Amino acid sequence: MRPEPYTASIHVDAPAERVYEHFTRPEAIVRWMGDYAALDPTPGGQFALDINGVPVRGRYLELEPPRRLVISWGHAGSERLPPGSSTVEITLTPRDGGTLVEIVHRGLPAQSPPPAAAPAATRGPPLRPRRQSRGARHRRRGPHDASLAGTRDQLTSVSGWRRPS
Repeated sequence: MRPEPYTASIHVDAPAERVYEHFTRPEAIVRWMGDYAALDPTPGGQFALDINGVPVRGRYLELEPPRRLVISWGHAGSERLPPGSSTVEITLTPRDGGTLVEIVHRGLPAQSPPPAAAPAATRGPPLRPRRQSRGARHRRRGPHDASLAGTRDQLTSVSGWRRPS
């Protein structure tokens, strides 16, 4: 029997359109968290994100810009949570001059801390990502955006990021 879904939410001081970009543009998600991203934000498109040595792999399943995404999720090389074995649903709701980001991670293995809920989004000033073509890849070249570090650290500690076992 699978455990109940892992849920998390956070309010972000940015419009939903800007937050949505952080789940679909490699340079935005890498600037916020992660070391490498290859994203093709189309139904069935690739979702590859390396965060703190954890190679997250999956596919975009549903996209409703700028309000909702569903992504298959897993860790490359993991028998416990292989790529595509779980799903992360991200819902973005305009609220109080910003965006409420709600995350539901379903299909996690029983009796384990959540391996990684999808990233929530950003606090602080919105990023201004460069345009890239669909299926773009991006590798972080410097430190993460300092204004985003608190959110990244909070989410990774709460969601239990770990290297695959």
